[in-house]
Amino acid sequence: MTIHWCGTGLSAIPGLRRLLEAGHEITVWNRTTDKAREAVGDLTDKIKAFDIDTLGTELAKGDVVVSMLPGDWHVPLAELCISKEAHFVSSSYIAPEMKALDDKARAAGVACVNEVGLDPGIDHLMAHALIADYRASKAYDAGNTLSFISYCGGIPKEPNPFRYKFSWSPLGVLKALRSPSRSIRDFAPLDVARPWDAISSYDAPLPTPESFEVYPNRDSIPFMEDYKFDPDWSVKQFVRGTLRLNGWTEAWDHVFKEIETLSGPEGEARLKDMSDQFWDENAYDEGEADRVVLCVGLTAEKDGAEVWHKTYVMDAWGDDRGTAMSRLVSIPVSLAVESVLNREIPAGVSAAPSDPKLFTRWLSEIDTLAQHLEIVDHLA
Repeated sequence: MTIHWCGTGLSAIPGLRRLLEAGHEITVWNRTTDKAREAVGDLTDKIKAFDIDTLGTELAKGDVVVSMLPGDWHVPLAELCISKEAHFVSSSYIAPEMKALDDKARAAGVACVNEVGLDPGIDHLMAHALIADYRASKAYDAGNTLSFISYCGGIPKEPNPFRYKFSWSPLGVLKALRSPSRSIRDFAPLDVARPWDAISSYDAPLPTPESFEVYPNRDSIPFMEDYKFDPDWSVKQFVRGTLRLNGWTEAWDHVFKEIETLSGPEGEARLKDMSDQFWDENAYDEGEADRVVLCVGLTAEKDGAEVWHKTYVMDAWGDDRGTAMSRLVSIPVSLAVESVLNREIPAGVSAAPSDPKLFTRWLSEIDTLAQHLEIVDHLA
């Protein structure tokens, strides 16, 4: 069985190198073969120019295709995999078009695994672990009131005036700022048109406590079902969001104001110009350390008092192994590939696993990637 790893961008390399060093049979596909050779040419000469038709001629039953390509490639590659009875792995969110392939994937015996990067990915593993821990605890009571938070952010280790730095094109970040979000606050859905309309402060339980600006992103509510929340649980808060350095809102105020005015083709063109400018002014320098902070917490209350409260807190930064972001995105992808090859993930379209055997093992591996990872028991 061959792993067909498609895409060798900045966030792909540590996971790919890990699989190559483990001796797996791998063909590396990239739009520009020179870049792929620069990244992994010391470990393999099986490097080819990416073309979906050429890939289709080489794909065999039981192979695994990894898509670290732009998001519009995921569904076509998953469809190709299903037609060839091969498996598919990506770190991206499950789009409706991907979810719609579930029945076909099951019928073909194909695992289409998504959301196995950092966020989404590691955050899901932590959520599954916390909820399993809570259910097994003496504090568990179906009548408790629950609050869930998950905040993740890639931030500069050494703060800059812009309070943010870019490791790839800023265009995706700018477009995300135009997206609405949905979460639960005070027992009711909270709909927000723009992130800056719902910015709040979060105190991360790091060894040296640190506060950050946070805001909800996307639609958090469907993840209650994914995380196996019982439908009759009383949920006071449920939010999956983005974490930024304090001062980010003020530093970006002019960006927010301009984004509000943009629309149509001219607006898209202006976003591209802004992206180019931000890349010139606020990209990471060669060898400069990035930082990733991820906090996932679950609180249970009974009669207004906390009876259970734990938080996973992770702090990682770039070192001689490369950037924190690249490690934390791509190495979980490589763990998913190995689990697929070992037939530990069932057929169908799925996200990061809720199987305790898998999330325990993966989190143990992830522990080696971060400079700090712990579960804080706030009531201990």
